[in-house]
Amino acid sequence: MDQSRALKLLLKRGALVTAANWPVVVVQFVADAFFKALLAVPIAGGAVLVMLLVGAEPSDLLRIEYRDIVPTLIGGLLAQPVALAAFLGALGLIAAGGSVLMVAVKAGTLSVLVAGERAAGAIEHPPLHLSALTRASGFSIERFTAGMRRLFGRYVVLVTGLAVAYALSLGAYGFFVLGPPLADGLAGPMALTLASLWVIALITLVNFLYLLTQIVVAADDCPVRIALSKVAQLLVSESRAILGVLGAILALMVLTTAASVLATAALGLIAFVPFVGLAALPLQVIAWLLRGLVFQYISLTGAATYLRLHEKGRSEKPSSLR
Repeated sequence: MDQSRALKLLLKRGALVTAANWPVVVVQFVADAFFKALLAVPIAGGAVLVMLLVGAEPSDLLRIEYRDIVPTLIGGLLAQPVALAAFLGALGLIAAGGSVLMVAVKAGTLSVLVAGERAAGAIEHPPLHLSALTRASGFSIERFTAGMRRLFGRYVVLVTGLAVAYALSLGAYGFFVLGPPLADGLAGPMALTLASLWVIALITLVNFLYLLTQIVVAADDCPVRIALSKVAQLLVSESRAILGVLGAILALMVLTTAASVLATAALGLIAFVPFVGLAALPLQVIAWLLRGLVFQYISLTGAATYLRLHEKGRSEKPSSLR
């Protein structure tokens, strides 16, 4: 089969299986929003500490881009070690608790997608009927919670490894930026930009391998060690298809982000129009909800597509090699 057609069928199947199991999209969105809301609590507390101890103006803090809030608060509290330790401790505690929540939700989500994928049949081939979507629906509260209980321990091991990988990557980046230059040519803005791009690429790769390992653990119900070896085999046997799916998912994410930015700018213009601007707030809330749900749907479509590739390779192997 032509590679482009095969890729389209893979993505179509992943999108349909995800749509058939739409409750997990909502659950993932709610969990993600709740996690971010929890993170806002210690950040707000850090902002209050900066205002009280450093004398910063609230208007100055409100003008900071959200990506720069935490570094700015840390920089403001460097002269107050006790306050800085309290802020970092609270932030770390919330981040750890939220990560455990997200791990549990992802365990239930992937368990549902595995059941939906295995029951879907040839859903990617026309004609598409409502009965096909119903057949591919694997969601139930019992299956979701059973998946959480079954996979939680192994997913905690995985997320611990992810945290270690993050720490090593960011530690190496911090040493490169703040430490002594390793060579005369490894200094200056260009070197800093290249190092930043390298860290972003490395973290993206780590996240991708983390997702594939989660999928294999859920699909084969195997330990993390065995799942890692199966991920390596999957990357070798389905490298072209995986790269195609990854590129398509990233392109969809970029397009969705661009559409979100344009919509936010348009709503910002509406907010300045008298009377009509009163509708801007509910429109912004609706846009935020749609954006979050669409991002979760695209992300889970990618997961369902990788799951299909793994299931396809698994079914083609002799039973003695599984």
